[in-house]
Amino acid sequence: MYSMRDKFEEILALADIHVAGNRPWDIKIHNEKFYSRVFSEGSLALGEGYMDGWWDADSIDQFICNLLKFDIESKVQPYSVLALALRAKLTNLQSIARAFQVGNAHYNLGNRLFEIMLDKRLTYTCGYWKDADDLDSAQEAKLDMICKKIQLREGQHVLDIGCGWGSFAKFAAENYGAKVTGITISSEQAEYASKLCENLPVEIRVQDYRLLTDSFDHIVSVGMFEHVGSKNFNNYFKIANQCLKDDGLFLLHTIGGLVTKPTPDPWIHKYIFPNGQLPSLTDISKASEKLFVIEDLHNFGAYYDKTLMTWFENFEQGWHEIKSDYSERFYRMWKYYLLSCAGAFRARDIQLWQLVMSKQGVEGVYDRIN
Repeated sequence: MYSMRDKFEEILALADIHVAGNRPWDIKIHNEKFYSRVFSEGSLALGEGYMDGWWDADSIDQFICNLLKFDIESKVQPYSVLALALRAKLTNLQSIARAFQVGNAHYNLGNRLFEIMLDKRLTYTCGYWKDADDLDSAQEAKLDMICKKIQLREGQHVLDIGCGWGSFAKFAAENYGAKVTGITISSEQAEYASKLCENLPVEIRVQDYRLLTDSFDHIVSVGMFEHVGSKNFNNYFKIANQCLKDDGLFLLHTIGGLVTKPTPDPWIHKYIFPNGQLPSLTDISKASEKLFVIEDLHNFGAYYDKTLMTWFENFEQGWHEIKSDYSERFYRMWKYYLLSCAGAFRARDIQLWQLVMSKQGVEGVYDRIN
């Protein structure tokens, strides 16, 4: 009789994945209930099943990469995806009332976790590995590239929307003599960043971007736009336009999707980034119409694979230092998060874009300095 296991194996075979195979990306099933669970709940069940110890793979990153390259999820249309799509359509998942949920759920997990995993500056976005041999160098190269792309000059005032632990603010103040105002929705990030930037011309605020009224020479937003949501994209660009001086530049650094869709991945939404949504280039273009001229578009999403794999190696090596503060289920969740995202970038299913925008168009041709 044709069983759910047979159907599961048949679908995975399309992606060159075998059940109980001996290759790193092959999957080992420890609970037979997993088959019905994954057909009813899709990617949510895949992630939860791993967290629960129902399956394993030696290389989760390559397993996910294979799944995405062959678009396996389209073969399974779980009810959970449809329900989340309906909820996103009817509800503003990224309203001001919900804005601090991701800070509490993710960015306030404990600074020590991120200190172990990230570079010395705690830069929680993709590194720029073109001429870099290690994570610290890749992140410094990215921060310097941002400063050059906005043509930052000494004494200029920069707004950092989603400032994280203050890596850009500190770098721009120390290396370019800039004044920086950074905003975050994480109290732990704000406390850390304020101490990090002590005695520098840097102000860190716990504030939602929709409450901004100040004026700035330039604006950067590095890894924050993924939390804005399509219902708020246009308002986000309106606020950036209002806060940017007429001759200033706005750099938007964001993960993006190849396809326009209003829903996040159900597992990522539930466990990692509540209410998040990856924009498409269509989303960005439509939302910024009549507000900004796109001067430059730079895709270096392939570097996120290397960045995430390095974060995972650091997390693995440092886990013994922090495991008393977390559960084994958290360990499996975090491992799945980092490796599945690495696989997604490797498959080029998701991208990393840096866009440079101006309000009225720069004179001549914008010159990106790499």
